[in-house]
Amino acid sequence: MISSVLAHLRQRWADFWAALRVGPVRLGLVGTTLLALGALSPAYLPQASPYWPTMRTLGLDTWWARALATAMVIGAVGLLIVAWFRIRPAIYRDVKHWAVLAWWSLPLLFAPPIFSHDAYSYAAHGWLLHNDLNPYEASPSVLPGTFADQVAWLWRYTPSPYGPLSLTMSHWLVEAAGLNPYYSAVAQRIPALIGVALLVHYLPRIAVQLRLDPRRTAWFATINPLMVIDLVGGAHNDALMLGMIALALHFAYRGWFWPAVVAVGVGMSIKQPALLAAVPVAVIGSGWASWRPPDLLRVLPRALMTVAGVIGVFVGVTLLTGLGFGWISAMAVPGMIVTLAPFSLLGWALQHLLEFLGLTDAAAWAMPAARAVSSAIMTGVIGWLFVRFARTRPLSFMTWAYLAFAAFGPALHTWYLLWGALFLPLARTSERTLRVAAGVTSVLLVYGAGNLAWRNDAVALALAAVAGAGGWLVATAPRSRPGRAGMDPTSNVPVGSPYEASLASVARAQDARIVVGAGEEADFVAGGVRETGGADEIAGSVDEITDRGGRP
Repeated sequence: MISSVLAHLRQRWADFWAALRVGPVRLGLVGTTLLALGALSPAYLPQASPYWPTMRTLGLDTWWARALATAMVIGAVGLLIVAWFRIRPAIYRDVKHWAVLAWWSLPLLFAPPIFSHDAYSYAAHGWLLHNDLNPYEASPSVLPGTFADQVAWLWRYTPSPYGPLSLTMSHWLVEAAGLNPYYSAVAQRIPALIGVALLVHYLPRIAVQLRLDPRRTAWFATINPLMVIDLVGGAHNDALMLGMIALALHFAYRGWFWPAVVAVGVGMSIKQPALLAAVPVAVIGSGWASWRPPDLLRVLPRALMTVAGVIGVFVGVTLLTGLGFGWISAMAVPGMIVTLAPFSLLGWALQHLLEFLGLTDAAAWAMPAARAVSSAIMTGVIGWLFVRFARTRPLSFMTWAYLAFAAFGPALHTWYLLWGALFLPLARTSERTLRVAAGVTSVLLVYGAGNLAWRNDAVALALAAVAGAGGWLVATAPRSRPGRAGMDPTSNVPVGSPYEASLASVARAQDARIVVGAGEEADFVAGGVRETGGADEIAGSVDEITDRGGRP
């Protein structure tokens, strides 16, 4: 056994170094190295950073230094986008996806938090707990000092909206960092890395379980530059929430119902939107045949057990941490600022227009009204998605529901879009949809670089670089015909385990569908659906591939 483990580790080590021979991997590595260096900028470094004395000694606290940092970040984003597009054909053929991510993430591991100050907020919440204060009841400003000074000015005066487990882990990391404010913030990257590792390990495996192309999933989801920058670089706790959701889905498709429920509950105790993943966990393997009352009654106990189990785990974690449910009163905190959310921008514009017209009383209602309309639209869209997809394509429901929640929720940040975007390849999206999503990824990355340029007073430099990058991308865009959304018949995919290898030959079938009879006996039919007794027996699609007992 020891010899096999050592052989496995040697193979992994060889795969890791072999990745560096691939040109796009080196290009992306240069990009993230520039990004780490560019993050050493007044735009993102708090005054408590240990880098400041050295930077002042070297005279780097100047406009020219900020302009150089901005140029590095803009160049980094451009290189990373180009590397991401170029490496797609090499995934699983010339290079392993995890090795690509490892190399691209390496320069960011000890860099300051990238494109966001949220990690400093996490550290401040941990500091509050160290001083026996509840972050649901006290804001970082209650304890003046370096921890509070690192936090973005608005969040210094607000309670925490995060889950109890997330706050507890922040406390542990502050203690582990020796109560150093800056290193406590950098240490918040550890839970994010665990979440990213879960995503990298399980998302391609779920694709194999669904008879989809794991190369497609590995490329778009596990080495996505937005994930690299926001989850690894930004150290957001969303990473661990998403990792637990991926783990839950893997368990659900294996037929391990209760472990899947526990994983969703743990994810919810990190960040509450994980609750939405309870829907696919309840539906997968349930045999839900139709919307007719008898079929709904048959699936209702499983649905209730799922929700009760997830909430039970969440309540149990809350009681163990002793933090209570103060996050409920802090739910409006993320929407206190103007973000990329469409109705947030619309409300802001309407407010300023009314103020310009002298209608100050009406202007005060602009933002609340916009949020109310946005929430109503979000609820309606998620409700429609549930009716349309939850029964037959639960992963599609979850994916698009998360995107609707991000777009029409109280606030929208780039990492919120990752909640749904990372699961897009598993939702049987077309190649065209994935290309649009990749384009949106590029736009959001450019927005992040432009935001840094704004902070560094180098907007003109950012605009010039964006224009040049756009022209270059258009000039060099591939003209090849897009492929199909299903399994690539030419791919040889050793994702990792003997179980998955045994599925490889079956997984090459295009457009597989499932027909589930009364005994949940699954028959795979290439090219269409074979009905065995009417529409009521069609209990799922490729999102719900199960055999007896719900195991793939």
